[in-house]
Amino acid sequence: MISVQNRLLLLSGNKWLLFFCAALILGACSPKVRPVSTSEKKQTENPENKAVENPPVKPAGVAVISMILPMGLDHIKPQPTYSSAGLTKANMSVEYYQGFKLALDSLAAGGASFKLQLYDSKDDASSAHSLAYNPQIRTSNLIVGPVFPDGIKIFTATMGNRVPILSPLSPASPATIKNNNLITVIPPLEYHARAAAQYIYDKINPQKIFILRSGFSQENDYVVNFKKTTDSLSKKKVKLISVVINRGQLNGLVSQLSKTERNVFVIPATDPVFLGVTLRSLDTLNRHFPVVLFGHPNWEKFSFLKADILQRLKTHITSSDKINYKQEATVTFLRNYRKAYHVEPTEYAIKGFDEGLYFGKQLFEENGIGGLDKTDFKGIHNSFHFVKKPGLGWVNAHVNILMYSNFELKQVE
Repeated sequence: MISVQNRLLLLSGNKWLLFFCAALILGACSPKVRPVSTSEKKQTENPENKAVENPPVKPAGVAVISMILPMGLDHIKPQPTYSSAGLTKANMSVEYYQGFKLALDSLAAGGASFKLQLYDSKDDASSAHSLAYNPQIRTSNLIVGPVFPDGIKIFTATMGNRVPILSPLSPASPATIKNNNLITVIPPLEYHARAAAQYIYDKINPQKIFILRSGFSQENDYVVNFKKTTDSLSKKKVKLISVVINRGQLNGLVSQLSKTERNVFVIPATDPVFLGVTLRSLDTLNRHFPVVLFGHPNWEKFSFLKADILQRLKTHITSSDKINYKQEATVTFLRNYRKAYHVEPTEYAIKGFDEGLYFGKQLFEENGIGGLDKTDFKGIHNSFHFVKKPGLGWVNAHVNILMYSNFELKQVE
């Protein structure tokens, strides 16, 4: 059970009371726990903590979950005020918390028992470092957060491998964090590249793939993993042609294109100017040579991209978020969330619900958190298929493939 039944109000710029309420709300089973301060005294670090890789411990009756979110509670004092960025982070935190707690409430109704402890990370390096010494956090069965990559790097470096640590919203590569008990639930970019390569090989099986690059170094992670996966699947029989395109000039590729077979293009770029010019040139090319295009996952968020061009180019993108609002699970969640909080759920609330439901249940499974790679899950916003990476923890490898059709993105795999 979870004994806390307090309702969180809709957050706006002047409704700072919500933050105060959220900071004090600690879901607990009997007996009640005292409110947790975010300024606990630092404990002496055991220098051996970082070297020890303890397996996750299954809770004995009550699962203790510590949630570390950037609430920014210092800004509710009379003098300080929230910046626009700080308010956005605080909104995100409350929305995620509400979704997560709603999931735990549903599990508690079925007999599970949780103690949910909420802490303010302040999106601050020193706070993340200090919280890693908090004895109530260190004895949790699961830690959720910090949210942003820099905070989780500092926190995990101090915490070591004591407790499973869920990175709830960041797709940052676990290779930048290096913690054997880290759980990366949002698939990093390399898994998008792998999924695109797998889909192209399975569904199209081309002889050539053209990779059009803008020349920016941030494209390297996608390109390297795409090439590696394609070479592995095809045993290097698929020819990969990687070129840097200037001012949309594609004439140099014409002699290598087919007028009858689908010509597969991959564009890992996100630069607006480059994309605008290159996609128009590719659209012109498409009049004479059939094109199938695969783009960066961030394209889903870009309003400057022209839907008509993307549709003519048969554009596919990978995504870790695809919500079917007609499915029964989604309809039920929306109804319960509105009833509990009297607002519409955001993407962060939906992610919080999915993660709370999966990890809350997993804590009481026979294999516990240690069995994530043995237990798949179909959520509202994405599915979870975890792989265990030595020294890097568990990584969700499930990525959706979407295609533009009838001027909207539809899931094809």
